[in-house]
Amino acid sequence: MELSRDERESFLAESHVAALGVAAGDHRGPLVIPIWYSYVPGGLPWILTGAGSSKMTLIRAAGRFSLLVHRTEPTTRYVSVEGPVAETAEGTSSLHRAMAGRYLSGEALDRFVAMAEVELADHVVVRMRPERWFTADLGSTA
Repeated sequence: MELSRDERESFLAESHVAALGVAAGDHRGPLVIPIWYSYVPGGLPWILTGAGSSKMTLIRAAGRFSLLVHRTEPTTRYVSVEGPVAETAEGTSSLHRAMAGRYLSGEALDRFVAMAEVELADHVVVRMRPERWFTADLGSTA
């Protein structure tokens, strides 16, 4: 069963790890890779990645990307969203903290942010303008 707009946006706003998909060129399948992301219902999904990373190079070339999140419990449910890049900007310590705070807490969060300030200083934030949504809740898995 397809999810309503509120259901899909609420599900995407939960702290899942997404699969990012982006076209990888002729004679290749898309690059599909796990990534942390952030989303607030009604807003623009965003990721952080290295300015010179393969992901960013492909996103720049394609001008768009997809995110897929799913779960298997208590029911199999997924949300896939695809769209063009709406904005790219320099990453900041506060963005790293906001992103990592979706997945880590306490000392682990503090250690990650300290590491990010040194090792991930070249990261950029990439925001997507959602155009296409694909969703389903496949009911009980029992």
